[in-house]
This record gives sequence, structure tokens and C-alpha cells, in this order.
Amino acid sequence: MQAMASENKQYEGWEKFSIEDATKLQTPTKGFVCPISANLYGIDFLAFTIRDHSTNKTIFKVKKPEGIQELPPGFDLDKLRKIEYKFPRSFVECSTVATSLVFKVGSKPVKNFVMVERHYFKGKLIKSWEFKLGFCMPNSTNNWEAMYDLPKMKKEIVDEIVSNRYPSESDSFYFVNGKLVMHNKATYKYYED
Repeated sequence: MQAMASENKQYEGWEKFSIEDATKLQTPTKGFVCPISANLYGIDFLAFTIRDHSTNKTIFKVKKPEGIQELPPGFDLDKLRKIEYKFPRSFVECSTVATSLVFKVGSKPVKNFVMVERHYFKGKLIKSWEFKLGFCMPNSTNNWEAMYDLPKMKKEIVDEIVSNRYPSESDSFYFVNGKLVMHNKATYKYYED
């Protein structure tokens, strides 16, 4: 019961967190803004691919294993909302990327699905995107494709990012009809290619 009480306090007021609130963030969140239970639509990410649009080279690809995965007792479910990316320097220098997110939804229709992604370096906002998908039918599998330009960065900044001396991280917020339903976090490591 104590754990539940502290969890409720951790997420206090999350129902009021809006798209506008997400787009105003200048620093990464300390924890998760909403509980996992906020996902009332059964949204489940199945696969994600990132490509360098100009070369069509796949930079990152992940796919959820098929079948039900048994989680060990006491497993921290928040670990399912975190991902660590490892990218080559060429990704940081890339001008345009193409992404493909395959996901399924549960028994409720998903209207006005919005993702707000905030990227931070050294604890400060360096780039932000907002993606919109109008409608997903109940019990459907969907492919959300996006192509977007990355901001041009000075060589000194790229060198600093690739050095991994300072944190690179992001917050991704997912909204349905303006209501927050998911919050994921990512950290980034880079290497010379």
C-alpha cells in the first residue's frame, strides 16, 4: 500500500499535463510524468526504424519479440518506458532522417494522436518535434512514418555530443485527443564511424 501511495504522489496532477506543457519544457523531466496505467488505449509499440534519408542507410532498428513475455516478479515496469540508443557520429551530422514506428491499438479508437519529442544535451533543450496522426481504428496495427530535418550543428557541438562526456537524452510524450496517455524516455550514446 505504501508503494501505491508514493506512486500516486509521484504522478500527482499528470491528467492536466497538456501538449502545450510538453512543448514548453526546456529541461528533461526527472521521472515519468504519467503512470503506465494512463495508456487506456492499449497502444503498444512493435517496431521502430531510423534511416538516414539521403543515403537510405538504416541507423537503428528494433522489433518487439512476438508472443507474451513473462516478466520476473518485482520487475520495474518503468524499464519498459526507457530505451538507450547507440548512434554513429554520422547520425548526429545527418541532415534528414526518416522514421517508421509500427504500433497497435486496443479496443478503443485513437483520435488525434500526437507525439511531442524533446531532445536535450547537457540538460538543455536542443531540438523538438511534434508529430500528428489523425485517427487509428480500434484493434488495428499502424505504421507511422515521418521524415524530418535535423538542425545543423557546429562541429564543436557535434564533437562534444559524440564525446559522451555530457548527457544526451529525450522525453517523448504521447497524447490522444489532447490527453497524455504515455511518456517514454531515452538516453543516447555515440561512437565514431
